Amino acid sequence: MNNLTSDTILERLLTLHPKTIDLSLGRMRDILNKLGNPEKKLPPVIHVSGTNGKGSTTAYLRSILESANLSIHVYTSPHLVRFAERIRINGKIISESYLEEVLEICEEINAGEPITYFEITTAAAFKAFADNPADILILEVGLGGRLDATNVVEQPLSTVITPISHDHEHFLGNDLLGIAYEKASIAKINTPLLSAKQQLGVNKIISEVVTSKGGKFITEWDYNIISDGFIYNDSQGTLNLPIPNLRGPHQVSNAALAVAVLRHQDKISISEKHFAEGVTNAKWPARMQDISISRYGKLLNNGSELWLDGGHNPAAGQVVADSFKGKKLILICGMMENKDASGYIQAFKKKISKFYGLHIGGETSHSAANIVKLAQSLDVKSETANSVEEALVKIGNKSVVTVIICGSLYLAGQVLADNALIPD
Repeated sequence: MNNLTSDTILERLLTLHPKTIDLSLGRMRDILNKLGNPEKKLPPVIHVSGTNGKGSTTAYLRSILESANLSIHVYTSPHLVRFAERIRINGKIISESYLEEVLEICEEINAGEPITYFEITTAAAFKAFADNPADILILEVGLGGRLDATNVVEQPLSTVITPISHDHEHFLGNDLLGIAYEKASIAKINTPLLSAKQQLGVNKIISEVVTSKGGKFITEWDYNIISDGFIYNDSQGTLNLPIPNLRGPHQVSNAALAVAVLRHQDKISISEKHFAEGVTNAKWPARMQDISISRYGKLLNNGSELWLDGGHNPAAGQVVADSFKGKKLILICGMMENKDASGYIQAFKKKISKFYGLHIGGETSHSAANIVKLAQSLDVKSETANSVEEALVKIGNKSVVTVIICGSLYLAGQVLADNALIPD
């Protein structure tokens, strides 16, 4: 093997296809065939699709399974600070040396053929997962579902759909029911599919897709929020579970979905104790993450709150806004150019006391001036900032405030790196 860093290899892989995203499965099947079909040698797979909450649901699944002393592989995207975050081998982020090894193998065997960045890196992840025994692989869809590179697993243990909303319209279209069709198409024959509560009409589409695929749409489960947690109910009985570790009322829904998935599979048995431990121990960076004690947090008045969230569509914005009942918020926001910034800001409109718009350095994002213009069109008091740090300095330390850095996972990754909060 050549002595190359993974970043250098990844930069080369970006040049193998003229499009960043080109949804199809032919190239993926070709490279997996050359690799000896690692997708057929994976541990039992829990396949997770949806628009919002994929990462949090995956975090709960992982935490519950690890609480039960099981060995877990995890595949997620995108990463926040370093690519290796996407691939966890038996609970640990893949080592730099091993990542380089599997990437180079895939690069060599692909031999310069056109293939997208996500396809070849997913192939590398599959090889790593297949070569290392584990009890379960939690596999998160990259984009859509039907033609996503992860949708080559023929017989997963379970399939999961988190809340579906508008996102990636330039690839999936702006018809919510059409998006639901794409995402539900991870359904497989004789495989349970469990879905979060969805917008009107979406469940019907999901049910139709699952039926057409010969899958099993599991709907006989529910939960009720109580003062100190939530009660989960299904045909197997009732679980009294604590408040989830991740912040926000929507996290009960994500946690309950993870519980339902694990209750409706026949590979492993999980005790109520392990469900409770998993719900309270889950971690997922840049999703309503409290960074008040970080370097950036220290720029604010003692007692102030500083939160980081990478959600980037109107539904995600609404979830965050709903998490701060009765509070006025200061937003520091940067968003990618292809995102609905106006819809996102609208979700916070009644709660924003001040809005700072910025450009995300090194990314194709809205300019600071443009995002501020969108906020001002909604009658939100706004101004530009050259950086998150500059916005925090402008806010100052003269009063106690609640600040949210938001709008993009790319921005969130930069904030985590700047504050030495590297995901591990």
